[in-house]
Amino acid sequence: MPPPNSLAVVVLAAGFGKRFRSASTPKVLHHAAGEPLIGHVLRAAIGLEGLGRLVVVVGHGKDQVSEVVRARRPDAVFAEQPVPRGTGDAVAVAEEALAGFDGQVVILSGDSPLITSRTLAALVDKHRNSGATVTLLTALMDDPTGYGRIIRSQDGLRIVEQADATPDEAAVREVATVVWCFEREPLFDALAKVTTDNAQGEYYLPDVVPLLAADGARVETLLGNASEVLGVNDRKQLAEVARILRARKLDELMAAGVTIEDPAATYVDMGVEVGPDTLVRPLTFLEGSTRIGSDCVIGPSARIVDSTIDDGADVSFAVLKSVEVGSGAQVGPFTSLRPGTRLKARSKAGSFVEMKSTTVGEGSKVPHLSYMGDAEIGDGVNIGAGSITCNYDGEAGVKSKTRIGNGVLLGSDTMLVAPVVVHENAITGAGSVVTKDVEPSTVVVGAPARPIRKRKAKLNKGETGGH
Repeated sequence: MPPPNSLAVVVLAAGFGKRFRSASTPKVLHHAAGEPLIGHVLRAAIGLEGLGRLVVVVGHGKDQVSEVVRARRPDAVFAEQPVPRGTGDAVAVAEEALAGFDGQVVILSGDSPLITSRTLAALVDKHRNSGATVTLLTALMDDPTGYGRIIRSQDGLRIVEQADATPDEAAVREVATVVWCFEREPLFDALAKVTTDNAQGEYYLPDVVPLLAADGARVETLLGNASEVLGVNDRKQLAEVARILRARKLDELMAAGVTIEDPAATYVDMGVEVGPDTLVRPLTFLEGSTRIGSDCVIGPSARIVDSTIDDGADVSFAVLKSVEVGSGAQVGPFTSLRPGTRLKARSKAGSFVEMKSTTVGEGSKVPHLSYMGDAEIGDGVNIGAGSITCNYDGEAGVKSKTRIGNGVLLGSDTMLVAPVVVHENAITGAGSVVTKDVEPSTVVVGAPARPIRKRKAKLNKGETGGH
């Protein structure tokens, strides 16, 4: 077992990302499968046993990047690369942030989101067990364009960047990745000797390899999976790594007992959780921090963002954002549930229903063609088609609450002009405009609604009705 705090990780995140053509978003903050690119890299790094220090090299958009990093690792340390002058320079600016640290230093790129903790752990193990000064992760690429080539010979190992490669060197399929493990002191000693004598006039991190080898240092490599080392330099590559990340997530869910009816048409973010025996049907998007229970049916054509769906719920042809859906509840088709909405157990939000900041009680139904906003709906309520809460005062600019008690029946096209309370067991007639509170067990009709009688008591089982 490695000693505690024996590892440092340096994440390079200072690049402009010119090929993204984004004026406001740094490259490492573009999202793939619900997470910024650097978020995926940090997850892999933080999963390393013995991680004692995390250093992030920032530059363009440094404040934005720092905020994202601190949300995931509050004790992260930052080093600034004001002008991008190559990977060697980016690592060199981290030297001060690693002062006093004595152990192995893992170098990662903030735009390579497919790397895993397992591969990083294997790299560190290979480095330690071999007694190497530097160990780099390599990969075999069918198309190595853009990567430094691994050139092996009797004289040792070299890394040749594409811009400097001869045709024979450019044909080599084994490539260097921006995933390294170094001993700290030799790393920075060698970086001090790196020059810009190359086609791009930059300080290359791979140039430390021949310098270390010349001093008799041991250089090792670990052949990794090509799918883990893909970098992201433009939006086409962003789409490709997002596809791979989603495929990984779907494989994980299916292995855990979730049925994905059509993986090619299902989009699930990395942070989503789904319980066993849930069926996810095509054209479903599960995003953000969504949590879905067991034995649910989700989709087809559902978009669920930052929401909680309890066991046995059914959601189809619907959009849910920051809502809670209780066990056995039904949503859809063609339903929009906006933030702050909560459906309790066995309730229903049906066809062409929109809700916002509304609680629907147990067993209550809003079956179709209704809008409920800023409302509290009790248990066992039925909302007739076309009913709405008139919750916004256009002159005062305020939104007011509507409260509907247990057992209420709202007739079709009821308008509830908030603030208003419809007390338990009341009934509104079709087309009623309710501007004043309705007393318990009272029937109201008209515009404005007026009471006409008390509601008849429900018949007990076995009794007969009469007048």
